[in-house]
Amino acid sequence: MLVEGGNILRQAIMITGFVFVMMLVIEYINVQTKGLWHTHLLGSGWKQYIVAALLGVIPGCLGAFTAVSLFSHRLISFGAIVTAMIATSGDEAFIMFAMFPQKALLLTVVIFGIGILAGYITDRIPFTEKFLSRFSESKFPLHDEEHCKCFQRGSFLLNIMKPSNYRMALTLLIVSLIIATATGLIAGNAEMWLKITLILAIAFSLFIVISVPEHFLKEHLWDHIVKIHMPKIFAWTLGTLLAIHFLLHFIDIQSWVTENLLIMLLLAILIGIIPESGPHLIFVTLYAEGMIPFSILLASSIAQDGHGSLPLLAESKRGFLYVKFVNMLVALVVGLMGYIMKL
Repeated sequence: MLVEGGNILRQAIMITGFVFVMMLVIEYINVQTKGLWHTHLLGSGWKQYIVAALLGVIPGCLGAFTAVSLFSHRLISFGAIVTAMIATSGDEAFIMFAMFPQKALLLTVVIFGIGILAGYITDRIPFTEKFLSRFSESKFPLHDEEHCKCFQRGSFLLNIMKPSNYRMALTLLIVSLIIATATGLIAGNAEMWLKITLILAIAFSLFIVISVPEHFLKEHLWDHIVKIHMPKIFAWTLGTLLAIHFLLHFIDIQSWVTENLLIMLLLAILIGIIPESGPHLIFVTLYAEGMIPFSILLASSIAQDGHGSLPLLAESKRGFLYVKFVNMLVALVVGLMGYIMKL
């Protein structure tokens, strides 16, 4: 029990740490470019759906985490976050490519297209404007003041030699993430290329913390990300993972899915509510063994998003439910079509 508790705690720290890094990098890039990419994403029509779908289909949850960070800062629309969550299959993507690579590639292409179409349609529904207004307080503050220039050569050395308490704390946090990732304490089962990518991303965030001026460090990184976002994300992530662990420990879900195809379809969609990769593995395994058709796996992949929506749950419970509702509705329509067509 202690070992399992330790694994859950490490997983919560890993998710929170990676979300922190993604949010830090996004904050930095946005201020450096004075909102240039913000303008391109929000004003580019189909481009934001394509970007969101590309983030979603990246195996694992980092792309989905990035999409949530973009959405929480109003850099992409509600429809675009729906696109990302439909397109993502979480950690199961790695397993599917290992077990049935050709079908996994087909599945990826299909959910990529469905995600873009669903996101576009969602943004055309009137209620999305009212929903997005609830996130107005999360918009990136764009600064033109001189002290918000994020990189100044003259002060770079001074930041290293005489760091403030905020800079020291953030530096220690990021260095700990690098060491934990490099030693396998977190993300220990990840592929080597993924570990290297993570370490490089975290290292870039270390450069940001060392190089930015004190104003940016305190107001953007410490007061905004660390004090407001991180405690909620960690608490909700850890609590959700613990609840899911105990729920799955006492309920034999796999025996339920063998009853009949329609029940399995509905169950696959309902299990998609759970912001966790594990339950989806049941349908991956059943498909690999030829026990369920492609349409059930497709519906499950659309409805679930691995850990990708956990940060969204921490940021806004209502936002999490809205995204899940749309994704489950899409999964039901697509799954029933496949069920009728015997795909």
